[in-house]
Amino acid sequence: MRKIVVSALVLAFGVGVAAAQTFEVASIKSAPPLDPQKILSGQQRVGMKVAGSNVDIESVGLTELLQMAFKMRPSQMKAPDWLNINDPLATISAARFDIHAKLPSGGTEEQVPQMLQALLAERFKLATHREQKEQNVYALVVGKDGPKLEPSPPDDPKPADGAPQTARPDPIQVSGNPQTGMTIRAPGNGGTMRMQMGQDGVMRMTADKVTLEAVAASVERFVDRPVVDQTGLKGNYKMSLELSIAEVMAAARAAGLPVGNAPPGFGGGAAPAAGPSDPGGNPMLQSLEKMGLKLEPRKASVDYLIIDHLERTPTED
Repeated sequence: MRKIVVSALVLAFGVGVAAAQTFEVASIKSAPPLDPQKILSGQQRVGMKVAGSNVDIESVGLTELLQMAFKMRPSQMKAPDWLNINDPLATISAARFDIHAKLPSGGTEEQVPQMLQALLAERFKLATHREQKEQNVYALVVGKDGPKLEPSPPDDPKPADGAPQTARPDPIQVSGNPQTGMTIRAPGNGGTMRMQMGQDGVMRMTADKVTLEAVAASVERFVDRPVVDQTGLKGNYKMSLELSIAEVMAAARAAGLPVGNAPPGFGGGAAPAAGPSDPGGNPMLQSLEKMGLKLEPRKASVDYLIIDHLERTPTED
């Protein structure tokens, strides 16, 4: 009987290994540091694109790769100190890589995150485990009068099989400037974001394609605890979010960015952490209310990815 049980376990384990989602082939090369001018001119491309069976990832650091692979925010990852996963400056200046991979027969774009996990384990010796922690959070929820969100238009159709497809990630397109307003067009069907600085001390951000999880992640940067999406709303929506310049500057300083106070005419002083109890005087909370959303203090279980081991450089191709 024991032999039968052991044999069954070995068989089950073997099937699991055979069914693991991995790239058919993958190449990882070092990429040059980020160069803002080259990014703006389209000479340097950042991000991932899947075209047919080709998966191309360019100028991406380990922090971004972990986010792509596990679909978790940096604030939900506990990593070795050298990775500086929650330091924006360190993330920008970190070593970057180009990855060119091919999906196996029958592989789909939805399976790419799992394949990236396997690639990180193989080439960067990534070892992780997960933990849950019960803690104070802000829950992003629908207000009593229901959501007031406009769905995003559908994505452009993908090229038909056999049609020419660009393998490289699309360039990021930026127009305008911080003084008069900026428009950022994300690669692929990532949508467009616009940022406008107002003389009333408020920065207005609009986007034509975001999930409620992305809204929660954006709001989290300006409050004193994690923000958990509990709206139950799926899909992509148009968003308009207002932030006081003082809040933006305070959040940047808290993240370690070398910024001073808000410029004259744009508000100033330290910005207190936003809370759901003072929507009357907080532009961010007011903009959430306009979308039929609100923040509620709650206790919730938050998932964390614990990175037990990670090499700085990959093994050779």
